[in-house]
Amino acid sequence: MTALPIDSILPEILQTLAAAPGLVLQAPPGAGKTTRVPLALLDQDWLGGQRILMLEPRRLAARAAAARMAETLGQAVGETVGYRVRLDSKVGPATRIEVVTEGILTRMLQDDPSLPGIGLVIFDEFHERSLNADVGLALCLESQGALRDDLKLLVMSATLDGGPVAALMGGVPLVTSAGRAHPVQTRFLARPEPRRFVDAMVAAIGQALAEDDGDVLAFLPGSGEIRRVQAGLAGIDAQVSPLYGDLSQADQDRAIRPLGRGMRKVVLATSIAETSLTIDGVRVVVDGGLMRLPRFDPSSGMTRLVTVPVSRASADQRRGRAGRQAPGTCWRLWSEAEDRALAGFTAPEITEADLAPLALDLAQWGVRDVSTLAWLDPPPAAALAQARDLLGELGAVGENGAITAHGQAMNRLSMHPRLAHMVLRARDLAMAGLACDIAAILSERDVLRAERGARDGDIRLRLEALRGGDRLDPRHGLAADRGALARARQSAKDWRRRLGLRPGEQDGHMRDCGVLLAFAYPDRIAKRRPGGEPRYALSGGRGAFFQQHEPLAAEDWLVAAELDGDRREAKIFLAAPLTRSDLDEHFADAIRSETKVVWDRRDEVVQAVRQTRLFALVLEERKLDKVPPADLAAAMAEGVRQMGLECLPWSDELRKFRRRVSFLRINDPHGGWPDLSDQALVDNLEIWLVPYLTGITRRAHLHKLDLNAALRAMLDWRMSKRLDEMAPTHMAVPSGSRVPLDYDGEVPVLAVRLQEMFGCADTPRVADGQVALLLHLLSPARRPVQVTRDLASFWANAYHAVKADLKGQYPKHWWPDDPMQAEPTARVKPRR
Repeated sequence: MTALPIDSILPEILQTLAAAPGLVLQAPPGAGKTTRVPLALLDQDWLGGQRILMLEPRRLAARAAAARMAETLGQAVGETVGYRVRLDSKVGPATRIEVVTEGILTRMLQDDPSLPGIGLVIFDEFHERSLNADVGLALCLESQGALRDDLKLLVMSATLDGGPVAALMGGVPLVTSAGRAHPVQTRFLARPEPRRFVDAMVAAIGQALAEDDGDVLAFLPGSGEIRRVQAGLAGIDAQVSPLYGDLSQADQDRAIRPLGRGMRKVVLATSIAETSLTIDGVRVVVDGGLMRLPRFDPSSGMTRLVTVPVSRASADQRRGRAGRQAPGTCWRLWSEAEDRALAGFTAPEITEADLAPLALDLAQWGVRDVSTLAWLDPPPAAALAQARDLLGELGAVGENGAITAHGQAMNRLSMHPRLAHMVLRARDLAMAGLACDIAAILSERDVLRAERGARDGDIRLRLEALRGGDRLDPRHGLAADRGALARARQSAKDWRRRLGLRPGEQDGHMRDCGVLLAFAYPDRIAKRRPGGEPRYALSGGRGAFFQQHEPLAAEDWLVAAELDGDRREAKIFLAAPLTRSDLDEHFADAIRSETKVVWDRRDEVVQAVRQTRLFALVLEERKLDKVPPADLAAAMAEGVRQMGLECLPWSDELRKFRRRVSFLRINDPHGGWPDLSDQALVDNLEIWLVPYLTGITRRAHLHKLDLNAALRAMLDWRMSKRLDEMAPTHMAVPSGSRVPLDYDGEVPVLAVRLQEMFGCADTPRVADGQVALLLHLLSPARRPVQVTRDLASFWANAYHAVKADLKGQYPKHWWPDDPMQAEPTARVKPRR
């Protein structure tokens, strides 16, 4: 065997793992950990002849790793080394190393937490932080602690810092290996505009073929871009092979298989080729710098695919592919400055994923408090709560969170909880075969491919194709994706077998597709909105629409199986029609009728209706003529709350009244004054306003509201009397005038002509003499000449300077030398 860097530390790995319950191995790409370590551990005494289970994040990597190890032993896959992935397995009675995709481990743990016959579980490529790997490690650690102290766990990672993982595993040892990386030259190109991305990739690949030797591995975000780039490379002197997860095994093997001498190959891959795989002959990497990831939105309950820049760890992994076997070159479609700004790592899947499958697994495991398990990153609370709510709606868990018999049956089907619930409900209706077909279609990417820009989101067309109608009516503008169809047919066959169905049994009718989808997606039952646009209201409380005209857009009732995840109004990609009678028959327990007296924000009027609802979806609605006045008043108060207090008929007097009460609320030591602030009034509309809203049902009626009575009723007779005594509206001044007080600020203001205060020695006060007024002393023209709260000091100190100034401006007025002995006057004009 060719020497690999991992070989030098294999003795340390063997010795360390023999003495410890677990180990974290850090080894860069190309070190050989995936294929060398399991084989080296196979004959260890502590293993005692038990099997080794190695987890890989992807099916392609699992098959490739098993094949490489079997080749090393000179055997066929399925002898000492085998694999098990979804819809495919090669294991035999002598198999000692099983390479599996991660979800299989969870199923094994659920079936028997002690994992009988397995002595070691290896988590390969743990740096990818898939949800299944996080869950599998958490459950294995619990099983190891409670049931299997002899079970050993080995976590292998290429880029992730192993320290936190080792600590999570109870402080197990950490071993680090050197890598085998030949020098790779990095060349940066300008990042293209999004609409020019495919053209830029075609040009970069052409340039790489012209300037560099060896095969080319190009990274693209998804299968759509791969097909377009492949079309753009037609005619080049090289074999162009796509490589992504949904390809058939034969097509994937064709991409990996080396070509004959003198032939060149271009592999167009998604991030599936970042790790685990070594593609012989690759010397050049062309990295588009993008990756496509699922993002789950708990507020909408939908998952959408988003295209995002790669992380630095992913970019380095991709670059390293060019130096696996010889010096190479990496072309990057972004600048050096953008390279320095890349995020360090891709977010762990557990922080972004739909957690419904996890919630069901945890319920089956008996975990209600997720903090009792070991997590590098715990499940986000909002997403987990939404997932548990969904399980409750599907009947998988009870009110106490414990799994039900129905939930256990769902978990045994090894499909998404929505689909498992649909299949089980369908079995009771003798439609389980049809449900298996629908589940298979929904578990794959679309089995039909749009051509010429056309699209038809009717799931029944997919069912026709699945059941043998590969040749579709060309008017639909769709073509069959034979690879996806083959996988869907195998999935449907497998699920039918699990349910004990014979071929053709319980196939149901196409007209039942909508009902079955409604079982899976009760929150996506859709009713067409009034008007000409194909827009729908969903039973989950949101909206949806068809982006372009489709036959389904004419339907009044739908179930949307696939949406783009927009929070407010999502685009419908896949759906089926149903009828109102379907809902009455199959969702009668969830349909509620109730009287609603609510505020209509648009028309600014109280609406009283009798509604029949399915969750948040209004199935029927009729207006009511006779409604209890109290309900109308309560709804009108809610309207005031939504419109804001300014909609009420305020007068200056009432605004002053509120300010006087607020002043005493602060300055009366005896207390007891109500809070008349905006927020307090809004919060307590039901107490002070509702009794006065009788007969008022729309905004236009509010002018009839006796707002003065409503506000003053908040003060009893004694408080009303004290209000006038302690915070009077006017103050009598020496001239005999009654001057209004302004309570707008922290201190009440008395704005009065200076001449009217002659003879007044002290500053007037309110609040039982506790608060001195702020005097705005005015000129004869009512312009402020002095502001003070100490009138005596003003007369003694500032008056003479003010008098000199006023005497110059108003010479015909009398400005006495001794204001305390002068007669106050309210006359505007001077005496002649």
